[in-house]
Amino acid sequence: MLSLGSLEPPREHPVRLLLTEDLRRSRLTTFFRLLLAIPHIVWLTLWTIAAIFAGIATWFVTLAAGTPPAALHRFLSAYVRYSAHVNAYLFLVVNPFPGFVGEPGYDLDIELPPRAPQNRGVTGFRIFLAVPAWLVNSALGYVVLVAAILMWFVGIILGRAPEGMRRLAAYTIRYGAQFNAYVYLVTDAYPHASPLEGRAALPESVPGL
Repeated sequence: MLSLGSLEPPREHPVRLLLTEDLRRSRLTTFFRLLLAIPHIVWLTLWTIAAIFAGIATWFVTLAAGTPPAALHRFLSAYVRYSAHVNAYLFLVVNPFPGFVGEPGYDLDIELPPRAPQNRGVTGFRIFLAVPAWLVNSALGYVVLVAAILMWFVGIILGRAPEGMRRLAAYTIRYGAQFNAYVYLVTDAYPHASPLEGRAALPESVPGL
């Protein structure tokens, strides 16, 4: 019988997920997670509005010059990273409270590629090419919600997150980061839906448990 472990993983995507935290959870912060995440939800909403305008400006410059402008690439890279941090905290993939500026170093982090030339054809039709990935990302939004609800109950009762649910939720966040990086022209690499892609970035064991 064919198993995932016997399959050859796809080529590594330039947008990678790095997850270093173990499965232990604070029952108190788990119980109040949605309330604690409100400042981040508000800030992410405001940042998303700014990112939309920055993405439009980046699209015009990249279409003309073939390379995203450096300042906007840094801004949008921080936005993609911060969005993943907030989702990781909100959906109980990690326990620590994240920062507000999208700096690297959070327990679930996103490694993004440096600014590089992008294909003008892909850039010109980016919004249309992104539709299938948007549908996948939207479906995964329901998946991570169900996983988070299950992890919330388990976290309160046992003080830890179930590893399978945590891995599933991390997978959805990884795909979401790849989708955002593609839409906002951080990279022209298309999001990869394979669960094998990025598998090595997830810890195989849980230290201390």
